[in-house]
Amino acid sequence: MKAPATYKFLPSAFADRLGTLGLTVRRPVVGAQQGLHRSPNFGSSVEFAEYREYRPGDSPNLIDWPVYARSDKYMIRRFQEETNLRAYILLDTSESLQYREDGPYTKMDYACYLAAGLMYILVHQSDWVGLITFDQQLKKMFPPVGSFEGLRPMLLHLEDIKPAGRSNIEAALHETAELIRTRSLVIIISDLLQDPAGIMRGIQHLHHNRHDVTVLHVLDGGEISLGFDGLTELRELETGDKLVIEANEIKDAYTRAVEHYLDAIRQGCTNCMADYRLLETRTPLEAALHKRATRK
Repeated sequence: MKAPATYKFLPSAFADRLGTLGLTVRRPVVGAQQGLHRSPNFGSSVEFAEYREYRPGDSPNLIDWPVYARSDKYMIRRFQEETNLRAYILLDTSESLQYREDGPYTKMDYACYLAAGLMYILVHQSDWVGLITFDQQLKKMFPPVGSFEGLRPMLLHLEDIKPAGRSNIEAALHETAELIRTRSLVIIISDLLQDPAGIMRGIQHLHHNRHDVTVLHVLDGGEISLGFDGLTELRELETGDKLVIEANEIKDAYTRAVEHYLDAIRQGCTNCMADYRLLETRTPLEAALHKRATRK
């Protein structure tokens, strides 16, 4: 099914190009019906998990008779049950996402295209996906849906987002971890412009609750390296604070600071077993989605 062309962040041509992509998870998830992904529950799918001894009350049909012939023990083969995936897109809408210098989109628009594309991919592969937006706290939550029609309120909400306010990523992640009760895929889309240690505490909470976490780190190329020279006045979008700098004097130190910050984010995600992807807004959207998705 094609997405209607009326959606700003999911025009039909964009959706058509995503039709061959899929998303998988590395940790077992819990869903509502049989599907594509491994579940923590045991069932009768084709993926072998382990043997256990036969117990009174088990169906004799489950006994592995070749094993009995070799060992004189009644053993039952257990299999991993396949399940559909429940995913949540956690989208930062703080004012710093309004920034644009080096790419064709603001960080907010780029993030919204990513969110819309991921939601389309998930529903297209018969999974369920919800949307949560946040700044200093969670602002809006759409429960997971498994149909293209169900995506409509989320796609329309993306068009209404106006980046504003400060962000508290750690608090939002903690709140999300407490809110989502079943093992899920949680995809965080943010510019992560806060202390990496706090962000990692939030991601670790999600990991501890056995969620599969993906971090899509959206930055403008102008934030990674200074693209201007001379005396310049800078304004911090979330606080309005201003600072006058001589760009040529701080370029090298700025580059080192950014590299240190990115290393801390990258290593922290690795330690939390989160899938981390740095995405610049000048990266074509399909190429960015390819970094997390796989071809069917």
